[in-house]
Amino acid sequence: MKKNNNPIISFGEFIEGKEFKVLNERAVRASSGIMLLFGIFAFINGFILKNYSVIPYIVGFLLLNFLVGVFINPKFAPTMFIAKWIVSKQTPLYVGAIQKKFAWSMGIGLSAVVFLLSLQLITNPAFFPPVCILCLTCLILLYFETAFGICIGCKFYFLAIKLKLIKEPKRRPNCTGDSCSIK
Repeated sequence: MKKNNNPIISFGEFIEGKEFKVLNERAVRASSGIMLLFGIFAFINGFILKNYSVIPYIVGFLLLNFLVGVFINPKFAPTMFIAKWIVSKQTPLYVGAIQKKFAWSMGIGLSAVVFLLSLQLITNPAFFPPVCILCLTCLILLYFETAFGICIGCKFYFLAIKLKLIKEPKRRPNCTGDSCSIK
């Protein structure tokens, strides 16, 4: 049975030699770096300059990026589109897509909450502490992915499997450096 490798709506793609969908880890890390830059810009505007009006726009863009990536296809997410172009000359490093989808879904949740709170922040500065804490959480997650190739959302995915909160996939996906193998 031949697997459809070019669907428009899909998280990841099948490649030769892998029995599960994969993403190019180099592009994912570059995409995280782009999102990290946007996040730092939003954080500086809010925390240092007290310019809260910029935050909903930036977080809204990041939310849109995650929504497109999870519900349509990561290759159409704006930051992944740019990231793929940036790393196009590098040899792809493929990792399992299922855990990345879980991590990006966490990104949807975090950015949706920050987006809604940041809309309130414009008129009520009392919302600053939760926005600040959640924004810092996002920045830390993006930093670990970008700088070290450690996907903390992926770690939560495998923890959820271990705790039997979610069902283990039929085929065990790989992570960078086999860091997510469960013994």
